[in-house]
Amino acid sequence: MRLSSDQIQACNEPLLHRHQQAFARLSEYLEAEGFQPEALIAQIRQLQIAIPSWALGTGGTRFGRFPIGGEPRNLEEKIEDVGLLHALNRASGAISLHIPWDIPRDAAHIRSLAAGLGLKFDAVNSNTFQDQPDQPLSYKFGSLCHTDPAVRRQAIDHNIEVIRYGEALGSHCLSVWLADGSNFPGQRSFVQAFQNTLSSLQEIYAELPDDWIMLVEYKPYEPNFYSTVIQDWGTAFLLSQKLGPKARVLVDLGHHLPNTNIEQIVATLMMEDRLGGFHFNDSKYGDDDLTVGSIRPYQLFLIFHELVQGLQSRNRSVDTLAWMIDASHNTKDPLEDLLQSVEAIQLAFAQALIVNRKALREAQQQNDVAWCQELMQGAFRTDLRPLIAEARLQAGGAISPLQTYRQLQVRQQLIAQRGKKAVATGL
Repeated sequence: MRLSSDQIQACNEPLLHRHQQAFARLSEYLEAEGFQPEALIAQIRQLQIAIPSWALGTGGTRFGRFPIGGEPRNLEEKIEDVGLLHALNRASGAISLHIPWDIPRDAAHIRSLAAGLGLKFDAVNSNTFQDQPDQPLSYKFGSLCHTDPAVRRQAIDHNIEVIRYGEALGSHCLSVWLADGSNFPGQRSFVQAFQNTLSSLQEIYAELPDDWIMLVEYKPYEPNFYSTVIQDWGTAFLLSQKLGPKARVLVDLGHHLPNTNIEQIVATLMMEDRLGGFHFNDSKYGDDDLTVGSIRPYQLFLIFHELVQGLQSRNRSVDTLAWMIDASHNTKDPLEDLLQSVEAIQLAFAQALIVNRKALREAQQQNDVAWCQELMQGAFRTDLRPLIAEARLQAGGAISPLQTYRQLQVRQQLIAQRGKKAVATGL
């Protein structure tokens, strides 16, 4: 299924006058504050968020999964679904594949299909946290950290295979998340587990093409609950330093203990030039994988404040980082959830762009705590949704992507094409 520009324009028409009024008022305010709306729009349009292939079906928990129908049954249909999102918001111009859930058997065909929808391939993700049906050795007690060299060899070879798939698709990034760890004290040697992991990653790193990067992801717990080998950003940072300049840290917003200051982590990694990318989601209790910005929007803004500051200080553009969503849609239509998540990311980015950094630096130097807060919350509380809508409109997207999605009855059409019991591959 594809959406035409005529369909989107027809849905935009009834909303256009009200949008133009709202955008004019916002533009007047922004200009009075010293910001040029068109310059902000140009930066917003540059930010493209990769959609993970595993997020296009209904998520679930260990208690159950409730498919919505019309889910993509193969990689081609997943790419088509990302194309639907990109047609609506013009900000989902990349797809991130998970191997072996979504193996591109015919890379040329898959690449052509994606290009026809205006999509490129972002990071490719390996999977050594599950045993596959045809897998000779088990990862029950670890993969890259395993005590058995044969298991480590199997996991290393899988990651190298993922790199080769990525090369064929035009990707330039390998993302590695390990479930390796232990459930009980004394179960394994912390030092040996780290050394085995480092040695395994070094072999994988050696196979990276010159223009590739490796993203090392961390998580404090789950599925192991006593220890995780790469449990925090410091361990991921240490590994990236030992691996070399092509290794970076991947920050998943859900992979932190409660009340962790994620924005400070981001600032430090930016300072050391070791931040590689993000998995965006939101959470209330743990790694909940909820819609981005649905629980802690101010934290999301603070993270983007540090990102914008770091990028500007280094004179780098947003496309030097990997921006990905990693969410599980247990009770929502996955495509609706992804539309909401992308808009939340754009909004936080835009809010960060209008922080008066000169005034903030002066207030910080003077230890004017109240004014620092005023400047930050002033930017956060500014309703920039008309600016985001205008960025979409100028790019040929929908003024209101979610409303347009529903008006065009996209889910109903997908169910008609694929069936009520179609279940996405992967999860």
